[in-house]
Amino acid sequence: MMKQSDKILAEGLVKKGILSQEQINKCIEQIKSSEETLRNCLARNNLVSENQILNILSEGLGIQTVNLKKIQIDKSVIEKVPVKFAWYYKFMPIKIENKSLTLATATPLDVKVQDDIRVHLGLEPHIVLSQEADIIEALNKYYGFAADTIDRILTKESTKKFFFDKEAAPWVEDLEKQTEDASVVRLVNQILLDAYQKRATDIHIEPYREKVRLRYRIDGVLVDANLPPEVKHFLLPILSRLKIMANLSIVEKRLPQDGSTIVKTKDQDLDLRISTIPTPRGESMVIRILPTKVMLFSLEKLGLSEANLKIFRELVKKPHGILLVTGPTGSGKTTTLYACLNEINSPKRKIVTIEDPIEYEMEGITQIHANPKVNLDFATGLRSILRHDPDIIMVGEIRDSETAEIAIRTALTGHLVYSTLHTNDAASGITRLIDMGIEPYLVASSVEAFVAQRLVRVICPNCKEETSSPRLEIKEEILKALKLENIQHIKIYAGRGCDYCHNTGYYGRTAIYEVLVMNEDIRAAILEKPRAEYIRQIAIRHGMNTLRQDGWRKVVQGITTPLEVMNVTEKEEYEEKKVTENQASSQTEKISSIKTDRHQYRIITQDILSTKNEYDSRVYPRVAERVDIRYQIIEAKPLETNVLMTDGVEHSSVTKDISAGGLKFASGYPLPIGTIIELKIHLTKEERSIDCLARIARVEENSLSAMYHIVTYYLNISSADRARIENFVKEKVQAKSQEKKIA
Repeated sequence: MMKQSDKILAEGLVKKGILSQEQINKCIEQIKSSEETLRNCLARNNLVSENQILNILSEGLGIQTVNLKKIQIDKSVIEKVPVKFAWYYKFMPIKIENKSLTLATATPLDVKVQDDIRVHLGLEPHIVLSQEADIIEALNKYYGFAADTIDRILTKESTKKFFFDKEAAPWVEDLEKQTEDASVVRLVNQILLDAYQKRATDIHIEPYREKVRLRYRIDGVLVDANLPPEVKHFLLPILSRLKIMANLSIVEKRLPQDGSTIVKTKDQDLDLRISTIPTPRGESMVIRILPTKVMLFSLEKLGLSEANLKIFRELVKKPHGILLVTGPTGSGKTTTLYACLNEINSPKRKIVTIEDPIEYEMEGITQIHANPKVNLDFATGLRSILRHDPDIIMVGEIRDSETAEIAIRTALTGHLVYSTLHTNDAASGITRLIDMGIEPYLVASSVEAFVAQRLVRVICPNCKEETSSPRLEIKEEILKALKLENIQHIKIYAGRGCDYCHNTGYYGRTAIYEVLVMNEDIRAAILEKPRAEYIRQIAIRHGMNTLRQDGWRKVVQGITTPLEVMNVTEKEEYEEKKVTENQASSQTEKISSIKTDRHQYRIITQDILSTKNEYDSRVYPRVAERVDIRYQIIEAKPLETNVLMTDGVEHSSVTKDISAGGLKFASGYPLPIGTIIELKIHLTKEERSIDCLARIARVEENSLSAMYHIVTYYLNISSADRARIENFVKEKVQAKSQEKKIA
């Protein structure tokens, strides 16, 4: 027999012409032999929308409709209506006034249910209509996620055997019974499904004193899962259930464990990577959620600018060499490499990868899972890969010198190699490889590019709006970084927060990039082992956009917010300070300097440049000793004969010999005679460096080593620093003569 609400719904649909009487009759025939309502049958067959159903019921029954998403419900109302009651009858309490309970339901409640509310709650029900999905969402929001399941388990079984406490008896006897309990299984499944539906990449289960915290990582940020406090009673059965799924030992709680399993959803299978660690209050567990369906990102969807996209397309088509993507853990490096592989994947190429773990399965690519437990590390796997005639190789990460050396030599033998490094920016990748023990000439000859990247959250498209809150200095920095003309043209956007983005203002993530392509200037600089900052400056002069600049570009485009960019990048200086004539004429000392972001200006007097060559005059004793030095090349500023300007690039080298009058050092390329350089001489690691100007007096070519010896003499060294070098030389000369006597 049809309910009164179903009759009103059928009549209303026919009357409004939404459905024909024939369609209604077919649905009625389907539900005759079941307890299904007409409403559910119509929704299941996608014949009408839920809004249409609510509007017809509202008109036919004279019941008001409400939007639960726009209502804030008082906590006192939630406390007076038990969760089991609300979940069982699928209604959401809204407010209590004068013994009257206003509640939202998707289907009008029958007389029996209304009587139950009067008897058990002592309140007179006042019914309003709302969408079923909104009611479920509100129940999860106010009562806590999975509150119904937890409440039913608590009422069915004693909480004592679930509760964890130092003084409690060891939880061993009922272990399998608890983990096999259908309610615990359902609770775990609800947690996993909820995390997946909210786009979480990780689930964190963390035990503390008298409570358990469960959090999801969504768009790189941890958010609370909103579970009821009673979940603390089920820590052990939840962990045991997950351990059984991942084939881990449920009795081992003192050592970390790692495992994996696959679960199914309506959309796809999910690969779960489960890891546990012991803590004073129990085991903490992290579950990484990886979709098994391949995320076929194209290069266009990575967030690359037009210039960087063009560079990427050229890099992935290289016949050989190494492309290294750098950044911290979780910055999207592997996704970028997968996009590169997807770009060039074809039946004509043999592509082999070795990863730990394999995050996404790709068709047409041979993927190897590195397993250190059986001595299959990256270096071992890379050697074996070479015997399989690959065209392209991807190494999950270069962690040690052995892997780095094999990868580089593989690239030198005609293979294209992709890999990742953990560094802060692109230029630091060079120094990282050299620190691993890789020879600079190997780095310079094998690596094609270093790509640094970070992930920033994308503004929610549903609640995106222009904001005037950013400080003026942020807009000024954007103006300088992007070299824009008018600060008034810079518009900044933000998300105000909505249901679509769970009130965060963000939905999804994109990447910002810094692409350092190797060129002759950078390769030459690498041979001298410079600091990363000076390699970076060379790259910027050749047109490289920094992470910060790429981030600001996405801010101006309305993709992300300034806060996201500032959280993952460092502030930079973009404009150079100028030296005016008044400033120059006001200097009374022989030398003064004004530093800028790239250059350093020196204001000198002409007598400094006329200093005689004391290196060749043999005034001071000389010793063949290796001393670390750094130098910058200096040139005269146009139209100002007393102003010298550095090139902004610091080179490093070692001396072949040194005296208090000058020194000789090694260089990979010749420097013009007469060139002035700014020297930093490090006699010892403990003492401060000696800083002075020097002029190049002679260049000697060494045919055996293909290197050049650059002879210089000091121009403006102080008497104290000259005495330091003289004493240093005398000590070394005496030490060498003493060694000869002993020999």
